[in-house]
Amino acid sequence: MTDTIPQPIAASDASARPDGQETAATATARRSTNVVGEQFPRVDFYAVDDLLEPEEIAVRDRVRAFMDREVAPVIAGYWERAEAPMWLLPRLAELGIVGGSIEGYGCPGLSAVAEGLVATELARGDGSVATLFGVHSGPAMYSIYACGSDGQRERWLPPMARVETIGAFALTEPEVGSDAAHARTRARRDGDGYVLDGAKRWIGNGHLADVIVVWARDDEDKVAGFLVEHGTPGLTATLMEGKGALRAVDNADLTLEGVRIPMENRLGRSRDFRETGRMLMRTRYTVACGALGHAMACYEAALAYTTKREQFGRPIAGFQLVQQKLVGMLAEITAMQLLCWRLGRLLDAGRMTPEQAALAKLNNAAKARAIAAAARDLMGGNGILLANIVARHQADLEAVYSYEGTDHIQTLLVGRKITGISAFS
Repeated sequence: MTDTIPQPIAASDASARPDGQETAATATARRSTNVVGEQFPRVDFYAVDDLLEPEEIAVRDRVRAFMDREVAPVIAGYWERAEAPMWLLPRLAELGIVGGSIEGYGCPGLSAVAEGLVATELARGDGSVATLFGVHSGPAMYSIYACGSDGQRERWLPPMARVETIGAFALTEPEVGSDAAHARTRARRDGDGYVLDGAKRWIGNGHLADVIVVWARDDEDKVAGFLVEHGTPGLTATLMEGKGALRAVDNADLTLEGVRIPMENRLGRSRDFRETGRMLMRTRYTVACGALGHAMACYEAALAYTTKREQFGRPIAGFQLVQQKLVGMLAEITAMQLLCWRLGRLLDAGRMTPEQAALAKLNNAAKARAIAAAARDLMGGNGILLANIVARHQADLEAVYSYEGTDHIQTLLVGRKITGISAFS
């Protein structure tokens, strides 16, 4: 709920105290070669900017500047404390990006390419912030836009675009992950409403959202979306603790026991799992773009570090093995950039397929994971310090690799498309 969003806390962040002095964590990093506080040039070896429209470049640069200025100096502390910087959401709204490609209702109506660039820059700054924003602006808002009635759109989307109302998306369950089409949560028709019973897990923003899009089975055994408002009797949200990735975004376990909602809270155009699949397809595109952002951050930090770090009388970037790794990272990033651009253009034209989105998520998550490992290796022991950026991204990429469809599931989706044979039911 927006009235409970805390304001930024500087007292224990990872770079500076209120008196301007460095914290112990940053001081530790500075005692050796480090990349604390550095501004990195953009990675664009193949002039991908030439393929972008001026307004797409403008929104990309606006988000990058915000992340470098507002988020980079403090986010490691939030990550280490496992504390979500909720104060950032209204600030992100000021950038004119909430709601992404949704047209009308106070949303910016960005191109899909611009929406992907936003996801890239947010993740380049921090994966938790990207997820915090992405859950609200992506599947939560887009579910209401794509599946909601005109009245539901008018009621929810304008305040969500202003981040006066926070949204969440609840599909995954404790016993149902990859097999999402067989969700067990039920929505039983009862008089002039529905009664929901079941459980959801890994729900970003779930404990504080004003409205949660809950996907459940109706009396006809079809999966549909239902809007559950905060404070509805029978809804319990328990914050998940002990995560080793995306520590600066809150996830919740949800329990629904006799949760009664009015008839009008069923998404008006939500009839079966195909609508859910369309949400996942779009989200896989932005997750692929986010993986690119993580990879760029790791490459930029590794390049800056290796050109500064001296061993055996010269910068280690002058050694062949180091250059081999840097060039390999750059080659993968360039391919990922072109893939994201092309997929965004296909989405803008209404031609992106679920299998294309799956292949992009599969490829980019795996490549980003490998790039993060290579960057950490190039930075040696200094690479595990949070102040040096890479360790946080490397940990967060373990979550990216799994969420919105695991590596295995994406592989089987693409495999079914190219062979015509399904390897799963």
